[in-house]
Amino acid sequence: MAATPVWSVDPRTGNPREQVAVEATAEEVDRAVRAAHAVRGSLADRTARAAFLRTAAELLTEAGEHVIEAADAETALGPARLTGELARTAAQLRAFAEVVDEGAYLDIHIDHADPTRTPPWPDLRRYKIPLGVVAVYAASNFPLAFSVPGGDTASALAAGCPVVVKAHPDHPATSELCASILRRAAARTGLPEDVVTLVHGFEAGVALVRHPLVAAAGFTGSVRGGRALFDAAAARPVPIPFHGELGSLNPVVVTEAAAAERGEEIGAGLAGSMTMGVGQFCTKPGFVLAPEGEGGDRLLKALTETVSGTEAGVLLDHRMRDAFLAGVTERAALPGVEAPVTPGAGGEHTVAAGFLTVPARELTAEGPHDTLLEECFGPVTVVARYASEDEITAVLTRLPGNLTATLHIATEEAGGGAADLLAALTPLAGRVLVGGWPTGVAVAPAQHHGGPYPATTSTSTSVGATAIERWLRPVSYQTTPDALLPPELRDANPLGLPRRVNGSPA
Repeated sequence: MAATPVWSVDPRTGNPREQVAVEATAEEVDRAVRAAHAVRGSLADRTARAAFLRTAAELLTEAGEHVIEAADAETALGPARLTGELARTAAQLRAFAEVVDEGAYLDIHIDHADPTRTPPWPDLRRYKIPLGVVAVYAASNFPLAFSVPGGDTASALAAGCPVVVKAHPDHPATSELCASILRRAAARTGLPEDVVTLVHGFEAGVALVRHPLVAAAGFTGSVRGGRALFDAAAARPVPIPFHGELGSLNPVVVTEAAAAERGEEIGAGLAGSMTMGVGQFCTKPGFVLAPEGEGGDRLLKALTETVSGTEAGVLLDHRMRDAFLAGVTERAALPGVEAPVTPGAGGEHTVAAGFLTVPARELTAEGPHDTLLEECFGPVTVVARYASEDEITAVLTRLPGNLTATLHIATEEAGGGAADLLAALTPLAGRVLVGGWPTGVAVAPAQHHGGPYPATTSTSTSVGATAIERWLRPVSYQTTPDALLPPELRDANPLGLPRRVNGSPA
């Protein structure tokens, strides 16, 4: 059978640019995983891992012009957006190097023997070890920060896990370039290049999650694709953790007082957030509860004016463009739905931003309008006009899990007047905002980028320092002689790591 070519395609025209690679066969996936598994011991040295991550950040930055050029040619995201994404990607790598240096992620606990307790305590020492080879499935909408050199890869390497990345078909040339940079960084710091390997192809992705030497997987993509891989991971003879980010509506609630206080400001801010990156952010606010009445009207007027002035844009590929056009057409045809600015085709290869409105009462019970409560990838949002807080509550109870949920309140409500609404939003999302917009995800220790299903398939975060926890498992040693213990758990603490001894920081 002839090898299936992998083409780089220009989304601005739909035309192939160049053949980048060929899709990996099952045998080639097997070789890639076995090569990664064979070098996992090389990542045991924390100092080498941290140096590798910093060197990767340095080499990515040095190659920035070429990386951005390649990514823009394949995604049409533009040099400005990609310059920021490259900086974020390098910052993630450096941040995880700092996590490795500090060592708190090991979560070391030492409890000395205490026969006076009931029941008695033996000597117990606990820390976390890497799981093994991690499969990373690259995202379409972030060719750097959530792809080959992105957060899943960086956190897995920081944990001491070699990585096999399944490239996204929307940016194979960028993936090849970034993989070569990571492999060069490994070699420069004395590590085997196979701590990072790359494969292409749909079947390769399926074979990867089923490979017996793959110990965990990270995914960013669609509900359909992510759920299929999640099910495959669970159906293995030995199931593995599958940390998938699948889809999110990212609801926004605007109180009546907030709309009265600054409806125009909120409307303009919503327009900027929902059209950012041509609406292709996983945190795009795709559903908004706004009040009926004058304040809500002013919000919609500002939203209409700002969205109307937004230029048509190119989506990541023509398949997504077709799905967007079909999705907005289906939603706009529902009874009672209006389109103050009609979303749709902007040209042969572009899409025009828009938004839909619907009375919130149409969404308080199961019915034909339920499609409005599903993510539509691209520059569109749904504004549901509510007549009472009871309607807000009724609609919120019907929403799926999300990455984010946002509440806009008036100054007068900051003293606690909106506590019930905040409490209603909290179960829906991994990150809850009061004010502002969700389309910025800071790479910070307190960040949580995750949420209830279908936003993610686990309770973990894929952004921030604690993303490393996905690729580790705890192990305890009981009554083990000091000389036999890992250095991290010995009494003398030769590595100077933070830990708790007998329940107290030491």
